[in-house]
Amino acid sequence: MKAEIEGKGGEALAIAADVSDAAKVVAAADEIELTLGPIELWINNAMATVFSPVEEISPKEFRRVTEVTYLGSVHGTMAALRHMKPRNRGTILQIGSALAYRGIPLQAAYCGAKHALRGFSESLRTELIHDHSDIRVTIVELPAVDTPQFDWARTHTGREPRPMAPVFQPEIVAGNVIRAARDPAREYWLGFSTLFSIIGNMFAPGLLDRYLASAAYKGQVRRTKASSARDDNLFHPVKGLHKMHGSFTTEARGRLAGFSTARTRLGIFTAATVCS
Repeated sequence: MKAEIEGKGGEALAIAADVSDAAKVVAAADEIELTLGPIELWINNAMATVFSPVEEISPKEFRRVTEVTYLGSVHGTMAALRHMKPRNRGTILQIGSALAYRGIPLQAAYCGAKHALRGFSESLRTELIHDHSDIRVTIVELPAVDTPQFDWARTHTGREPRPMAPVFQPEIVAGNVIRAARDPAREYWLGFSTLFSIIGNMFAPGLLDRYLASAAYKGQVRRTKASSARDDNLFHPVKGLHKMHGSFTTEARGRLAGFSTARTRLGIFTAATVCS
């Protein structure tokens, strides 16, 4: 990635750090400021997960998913704020998920972390508003994306994990993230699957419970059995899988609708008013 950016005339700095270590994230932010200049945009995107029923996930595994997926974003946000606050400008962009609104089976640790990130970000946003700050906080809630996460995520199901369909190409998701960075609305929902999951959970959560209890088990595993020698990235990096696309490129869609929540909620309210 660094070589690609520099090859196109840009300037890049690559820093390896475990986001669960707050001190290392702060040090990385300091080095970025020193080397590249003021941080105007900070994106939190690190994640880890375990595909498993709750009773088969160990406390250590729950802790690790939380430390990376939730606390990693908290640490990144705090590191960015240290530099943005004195200048009173900047944008913090959280990569969220439809699962921040709607929990599904086999992903309790990840869903819990994404729910926590949304609550944290909402609290921070209210504090910045109270302080009349010009720092913006935006969340982009993603659908399933064809990245290597499903090839290197830990699983206790006995089969290789997969994303719940529909799946989208990472490039089209990245384009929408750029849009959010340039126009940081309160929140963006990407894809009709995200939109329907969130709205469905608002109006018929019990019905969605029963649907997911059936569909989301078989919808998250492949026919291929997981090898006993299979490596995962929960506690250490995995070699050889660092690439943009995962194993679902042939089914991944290349078009994706993006919805600003302000406009979406206005549309829902209008529709509800008309129907009533």
